[in-house]
Amino acid sequence: MQTIDSHINEQADQFSLLQGLLRDRSPRAELFDNSNGDILVIPSLSLDQREMQKIQGVHHYEERLLFSLIRLQNPQTRLIYVTSQPLHPSVIDYYLQLLPGIPFSHARDRLLLLSTYDSSLKPLSQKILERPRLMERIRQALRLEQSYMICYNSSSWERELSVRLGVPLFACDPNLQNWGTKSGSRQIFAESGVPHPDGSSSAWDAQELAIAAAELWERQPTLQRMVVKLNEGISGEGNALLDLRPIPNMAPGNASHQERVAAMSDRFPSLRFQAKCEHWENFRNRIPELGAIVEAFIEGEEKLSPSVQGRITPDGQVEILSTHDQILGGPDGQIYLGCRFPADETYRLRLQELGLKVGMKLAEKGALERFGVDFIAVRLPDNDGIPQWDIQAIEINLRKGGTTHPFMTLKFLTNGRYDRATGLFYSQQGRAKYYIATDNLQKDRYRGLLPNDLMDIIAHHHLHFDTSTETGTVFHLMGCLSEFGKLGLTSIGDSMQHAEEIYNKVVKVLDEETKTNFKNSNVLLSQPSTPIAWNAAG
Repeated sequence: MQTIDSHINEQADQFSLLQGLLRDRSPRAELFDNSNGDILVIPSLSLDQREMQKIQGVHHYEERLLFSLIRLQNPQTRLIYVTSQPLHPSVIDYYLQLLPGIPFSHARDRLLLLSTYDSSLKPLSQKILERPRLMERIRQALRLEQSYMICYNSSSWERELSVRLGVPLFACDPNLQNWGTKSGSRQIFAESGVPHPDGSSSAWDAQELAIAAAELWERQPTLQRMVVKLNEGISGEGNALLDLRPIPNMAPGNASHQERVAAMSDRFPSLRFQAKCEHWENFRNRIPELGAIVEAFIEGEEKLSPSVQGRITPDGQVEILSTHDQILGGPDGQIYLGCRFPADETYRLRLQELGLKVGMKLAEKGALERFGVDFIAVRLPDNDGIPQWDIQAIEINLRKGGTTHPFMTLKFLTNGRYDRATGLFYSQQGRAKYYIATDNLQKDRYRGLLPNDLMDIIAHHHLHFDTSTETGTVFHLMGCLSEFGKLGLTSIGDSMQHAEEIYNKVVKVLDEETKTNFKNSNVLLSQPSTPIAWNAAG
């Protein structure tokens, strides 16, 4: 055991030394956006794999960081992108064609695509570490003195990969990932003075959770519902609602503490789970592994779910990047489906203030790079006609979440800037830009569409992003389409209404193209633009 511990400590020391190189090279984060070096992209979803399986088509989510290919618009940048399974060539071509002012061939020559050819349910980083020849090929392809690595989230796998390759990781130290859990988030909110719902620290078995729920009810006697959350749940899929309304006889003043704890335990099998296939026995077994918290459910007739994104530079400065209004779904509006940018103008500057407080506390703890904070906003009575909102923080994400790739796509495509004075994003032409984005445009009728089919539809109906007007749609998660009928997209416009019109047009076109009630349901309405190459026997 001592040998293992000493190895872990030695690896942690080496990791810290490598991260120190980032401060020496580029203390300000914007320098990384325009890097002349080599970028190693490891889109590994190094989270609890059983929780990840609640998300349909999750093995294709390694495609979400493909926006990084737009960095190749810098002619001095080289990029290595590693995936579990090879990416479809037309998907890569699609992203490279987006690059303004860069010949396709020049960008392609500076891109190296590698794959582990392994579809097992392991994090990609683990798969890479299990393949020494692949590791050596990556190492030989990099100019180590001017390389850095980016990832979806950092874990012990990414730390080991960074150390063994000798490449600094531009992400939070895995030892600090606790601050991105549900209980860790609550602690950061408390320490930074950010409003958040009443709730508990981590419980590690069902009995502890029942006690925490009873104590929360006792602190909040008028509470109607609680949210039970696995500490490391993802996109709301690890959440469940505990309804107290059917048991008024167990409310504070009507029953003893012990009776209330027993009632909580009795109610747990009736939890309203947000993930489709979740049930109490499985959820209960996850609690000792991941921990769980209970939190007051915020009631309100008009509620929104905004978020703020920021990053911490290698020299410890905090920068606010964006605000969004999240689009949530599921049985009780707990599951992340997409987002609108920017957040509502009546509270987006307040979100920036709260995000800055959280970011400064995270920086104080030693965190680095991307962070996001999710909130619940409840409409209050207007003050002299001005909308008022009660804003409560609910969790921190120390990873590249669902709002990262839409915003970075906009930023890289337009070379624009985020104006913190207004909370708006302006292109180089001075136009304010807006978008609506999703990872979850999913319909059964879309199943069977291949990436090439999607490219035909995009071209035929002019759905692509237009670099001259800086409007249109950028697609992602194209690998999900055929098997799951699922697609991601970011529709960019000159107003929120314009962005929604562009988005709705895409949905309408896809619905029309996948109609099943016309003569040959296997033929697209827009015929393939690429001639079919028949073999000799054809």
